[in-house]
Amino acid sequence: MRRRDFTQGLAFTAALMLGSSALPLPAFAQDKTITGGFDVGPGGFPKNFNPLAATAGFMWLKTYFEPLVIYNADLSALEGALAKSFTVSDDQKTYTFALVSESWHDGKPFTSADVKFTLDLARNKASGSVFAARLASIASVETPDDHTAVVTLSKADGSLLSILAQVMMLPAHALADIAPESLATSQWWSTTPIGTGPFKFSRYVTDQYVELAASDSYRGGRPKVGKLINRYFENAAAAVSALRAGEIQFTYVEPDDAKTFDGDNNFRVIKGDSYVVNYIGFNQKVDLWKDVRVRQAVMYAIDRNAIIQSLYGGAATAANCGYVAPHLVPEGLNDYAYDPEKAKALLAEAGWDKINGDKPITWLTYYGTPQAANVMAAVQAMLAQVGINVVPRVVDTPTYNGIVYKQDDPDWSQFPLVYAGLQNGPNPAGINVGLNKSQLPPAGANIMRVEFDDLSAAFDAALGETDASKVDGRWQEVCRVMNAELPWATMWVASRYGVASTKLVDFVWTPAPAGGPYADHPERWDLK
Repeated sequence: MRRRDFTQGLAFTAALMLGSSALPLPAFAQDKTITGGFDVGPGGFPKNFNPLAATAGFMWLKTYFEPLVIYNADLSALEGALAKSFTVSDDQKTYTFALVSESWHDGKPFTSADVKFTLDLARNKASGSVFAARLASIASVETPDDHTAVVTLSKADGSLLSILAQVMMLPAHALADIAPESLATSQWWSTTPIGTGPFKFSRYVTDQYVELAASDSYRGGRPKVGKLINRYFENAAAAVSALRAGEIQFTYVEPDDAKTFDGDNNFRVIKGDSYVVNYIGFNQKVDLWKDVRVRQAVMYAIDRNAIIQSLYGGAATAANCGYVAPHLVPEGLNDYAYDPEKAKALLAEAGWDKINGDKPITWLTYYGTPQAANVMAAVQAMLAQVGINVVPRVVDTPTYNGIVYKQDDPDWSQFPLVYAGLQNGPNPAGINVGLNKSQLPPAGANIMRVEFDDLSAAFDAALGETDASKVDGRWQEVCRVMNAELPWATMWVASRYGVASTKLVDFVWTPAPAGGPYADHPERWDLK
């Protein structure tokens, strides 16, 4: 057995910290309020308070819910949250979690029964959980005592811990009597949710803000501020205006906005890897994209380097598969260098004039930022030059999810093409959920309905690899197959930016996929 022990209070990554405070906390500090635009950014406000169904906003959700394990602030390693330690069997099929002593916000004890309840619910697609297919390798969850949970897998799964880092534990005593199929639309999530985190839910004012109050009994100590407020904004520009006006102390910003804060001592600009690969997704239920030559033509038609330099200011890396990390990218890949003439030739060979010609093709996205609009306009113009007529359609995240996940008589014409992003790190297994044929909706997130046998086999081999020396090679094979078969037209992995007021103390933000979660310790956040 291999043992992993976690301790509370690990040191923050210096590059992500915004100061520290060594002075004793005065009593009036408990009346302080930190307000931020914590859901501003790619995808915007998800309008989804159910962590089993959420596809964004985990930075905020984890201030009152918590997972068993969590990534540290720089996303380099897992540490404990509601599990203080765990062991993994040699065959990597049995995980035993030792749980912390903690109570739910209503005073009831958190126990292994809550772990079993949560994981069983998360595996049940009737609950609306986005984790159902991702946790399909779990064969059973046992509870030998109140502080021990044993998860047994049917096969080794290298993605398990990374997935569990996003599965927020839920109170069995509060939810067990609600039918799983009713949970997705329950008002409980936005009215009386109960968590174990440092803050507890106070109220939600529709489409305006959520207010949380400090939890007096949190095991990490009572938070240094009395309230935490998440304000909602229609766009990043409105959030930036609120930040400059002192109405909020933090928000995500667009790269161009980030530059305007340089040299301003009232603010701290934070930049980091997004761990998200942006892609143009080809709906495989649509005949337009059946011929790989058409998919190749899309890649050759787009001058990715020009877009990276002009619209991202160079703060992005072109992706020739789902990854850009050197240890995951093999040699010999096709780099699909910009070549519009080759794109035209491929389209002619494939008979594009008969497949579609110049008929408009809806290009769906949930990216509503000015930068995304500029990117899509540039791509639209480049595709038009080779004879592919795409028409961008921007919707909010709930609308997007409603369209692409729909199972009852889906209208493929609404999303023959998408512009989206998916987590490709820190665990490379992140993109499995969007490309493996085992991850088709409603249980999984393979929204483009990709069912490529060679690609799924490569993913399965990587996920099941138990020899650490061979893992990178397995993921390189995934990259190689993606590069050849092009289930997506992969674009780039970009940096992302946040700006925080220098009045914030011990505040940590990382541009993590879906907002994390990660160990940012909001109980330590403070205001000068």
